[in-house]
Amino acid sequence: MQATRFLLRGLMAVLCAALIVNPAFSDEAEDLARKAQNPVASMISLPLQNNTSFGIGPHDRTQNVLNIQPVWPVGISEGVNLITRTIVPVIYQPIGESDSKSGLGDINFTAFFSPSDPGKLIWGIGPILVLPTASDDVLGSKKWSAGPALVMLTMPGSWVIGVLVNNVWSFAGDSERADVNMMLIQYFLNYNLPGGWYFSSAPINTANWKAEEGQKWLVPLGGGFGKVFKLGSMPMNAGFQAFSNVVKPDNGPDWSTRLQIQFLFPR
Repeated sequence: MQATRFLLRGLMAVLCAALIVNPAFSDEAEDLARKAQNPVASMISLPLQNNTSFGIGPHDRTQNVLNIQPVWPVGISEGVNLITRTIVPVIYQPIGESDSKSGLGDINFTAFFSPSDPGKLIWGIGPILVLPTASDDVLGSKKWSAGPALVMLTMPGSWVIGVLVNNVWSFAGDSERADVNMMLIQYFLNYNLPGGWYFSSAPINTANWKAEEGQKWLVPLGGGFGKVFKLGSMPMNAGFQAFSNVVKPDNGPDWSTRLQIQFLFPR
């Protein structure tokens, strides 16, 4: 938890640095903002995304998940790119009234095959694999899971509008643990402003198909803002969003915040 707090303070410091305007970088920042909002852009990046959920369970506890999310595109042919996206979660999980566990969660790996020269509709499709890497039983499923993933988006004018969907099923792992059948739907709406500023709404909706009726869905609503800027010579993208969970399981969080810092490596 101390490491997570240290990283969170660092993310806040970088977000404050984003408020400093660099007019010479303005035009490039607008282009990079649109690329950063495209999950299958041919651009190497390293997002650090900190998600804090509040009001969990009967004791109103707080959970924190820091996702380390490297994105690495590879041109596998003249017309097709392979975009790999890995999510390495570092979790602080409250347990009961006062206990907690901290450590590594289950790693997610997605590989999107996407046209290198798309039309107005940009898309990517491929497999997602969940590895049972959690350092403690309560931080992961202890199951190997896999399934399909799809992303589609379009960029009319100042907008970037799209959706990312995946569903995973467990196929191996600890036989004493519950099977996995989970869906994720993330729509994203971004409106870009001059100078690299933008408004954004990208809630992550999830469905646990193995849960009881009325306990399956987590549906957040909300949004926030962000900016692409330079820290020294390094292009970066910083953003903040907040969400209220309008549908949730009985012990699910009431609301959450997301603070993201993304290191950009344009070609």
